[in-house]
Amino acid sequence: MLSVRGRSAEPSKVLRSVRRLDRVSPYLIGRDAALTCVVLAAIYVHRKTVNPKKFFSELKRRKVYSVAVTYAVVGWLLVQVVTQVFPPFEIPNWAERLVILTIVLGFPIAFVLAWVYDFTRHGIKRTSDLDAAKTDSKIDIVEPTAVPARRTSSERSIAVLPFSDLSSGRDHDYFSDGIAEEILSALAKIEGLRVAARRSSFWFKGKDAELSEIAQKLNVEHVLEGSVRRDSNRVRITAELIDAWDGFTVWSETFERELQGIFAVQDEITRAIVDALKLKLEIAAAPASKSTEAYDIYLRGLFFSDKSTEEALRRSLEFFERALEKDPRLSGAWTGIAKAWLWLADAYVRPLEAYPKVRGAAIKAIELDETDAEAHVYLGEVKRILDWDLNASAAEFRRAVELEPNSTPPNYFSARLHAIRGEQELALDFLRRSLAIDPASLWVNNFACELYRYFGFREEALAAGEWALQLDPGFLYREPEVAAVYRDTRRFDEAVALYKRTEHFTGKSGPGLAVTYAAMGDEESAHRILDALIATPRYKPADVIAAVYVALGKRDEASEWLERACRERSATLHHIGIMPEFASLRGDPYFAAILKRIGLEPEKVFLNRPGGPGEPPLPD
Repeated sequence: MLSVRGRSAEPSKVLRSVRRLDRVSPYLIGRDAALTCVVLAAIYVHRKTVNPKKFFSELKRRKVYSVAVTYAVVGWLLVQVVTQVFPPFEIPNWAERLVILTIVLGFPIAFVLAWVYDFTRHGIKRTSDLDAAKTDSKIDIVEPTAVPARRTSSERSIAVLPFSDLSSGRDHDYFSDGIAEEILSALAKIEGLRVAARRSSFWFKGKDAELSEIAQKLNVEHVLEGSVRRDSNRVRITAELIDAWDGFTVWSETFERELQGIFAVQDEITRAIVDALKLKLEIAAAPASKSTEAYDIYLRGLFFSDKSTEEALRRSLEFFERALEKDPRLSGAWTGIAKAWLWLADAYVRPLEAYPKVRGAAIKAIELDETDAEAHVYLGEVKRILDWDLNASAAEFRRAVELEPNSTPPNYFSARLHAIRGEQELALDFLRRSLAIDPASLWVNNFACELYRYFGFREEALAAGEWALQLDPGFLYREPEVAAVYRDTRRFDEAVALYKRTEHFTGKSGPGLAVTYAAMGDEESAHRILDALIATPRYKPADVIAAVYVALGKRDEASEWLERACRERSATLHHIGIMPEFASLRGDPYFAAILKRIGLEPEKVFLNRPGGPGEPPLPD
């Protein structure tokens, strides 16, 4: 029995393979038959480890076809050179035959090496090891495939990775990220092109990931990567569009310009990608009043606005305001101000202080550029939170979706609005679109866990929530939603452990832990956390305090805090109708009256909602 790498292969099958090869190339049989047998045995043994039906697709994935074709072409050229060059120099015939024989014998060896190894940006690696690395994660929202499936529809897809900062001081990270984000935003507006959202694409920044892995996780066909080198007022940008299916470069170019030409470079890159993917280009001309100095400051603000700490968000406001001093008509800076105040609201700043500023900035951005989808989203949130006008909010979100159907914010916020109104199917539709656009986003997956939990889809909630934890185990901005799923399914120990891990980072206990203790019957611990929450001088949404009182069975206190949430315009107040934490109040006329006051229809909202904390959700 012939053994290859610890596995056995039947000699009869190996010999049959040799005979088939003999009919194709008798030249290889004879004194080299032993080597050929070993090569074929290795291929056969490897083949037994994969599904035979997928063997040929596995050959494609491992780039064996590419290596075979390349080897054949190069080998043929070498044979031509040898047969033409050796005779004039009277090189012996045996040397010519030796070179040809070596080329022929090298073919099966190259075939096996192509199967076993892969040439990567990080050196030569075993393909099997790459596969193992790709399956380390226990949960994936989208069923993983080795490489993205080639689409049969007219849709094209792309991920724009953060550009590398090659500046001498490596101090222009904001600029390289900003260039990539601006190109991403321009591509997202092109019909027929699906662009992976920024949070997902930029999640891979600094990670040792192969392009095929990135494309698989983001479910895209193409990847754009590049670098930026800035030296004073000179900028050198290199961009490369790669087909993730075969790893070949579709287009690449290097641009060297004065900083004043940066807008033209972004436009050239966008147009080149559109042309390479054979798409229709409809990009509005850039405003003529753009100032390069204002734009540079704006990119600094954009860099900080994508972070979640209060310090970073306030720094982004400073940069956006400075950019507007240089160019008051830079609409993106107004949108950035609206964005920063939106994320400061509730978490760090009282809603009645923050949301009026969101409104003012969003309106100004729309006045300057009515096609700014993100500004419409932020204005829609203000109309929901401050005005309780859900119809007006929905109109803003619809406009945003019309403008940028493949962008995360319009779909994300539309899903939330439909969910709180009890429109489950619409909410899930927009949620799925958000996950397709932004599959590696911590925010979107945590939000997916939240919505799936509200609708009683336990398995989906667990998958999304645990995947969010894998994306960022140290997520500190808010309590992980999956902890509430653990509580709902009576996995109290896991829920408490996860909440305490958050407490270890933040230095304070959250309302989720208090509700969990109440569900466990530990009212003393629940009251201790509740008292600490109430005593803290920082703003906290009153409805989360009400949720703890509901869990403790104190309806009067819960009602008082819900009234306070109404007065303070808590952003999460609209969630109480679908939250399992408030399930016990759904028969209370006072609770229904609050929902009506804030623009909801109780009968519609309560339809098929799951039960409260510690109770299993409804069946899927």
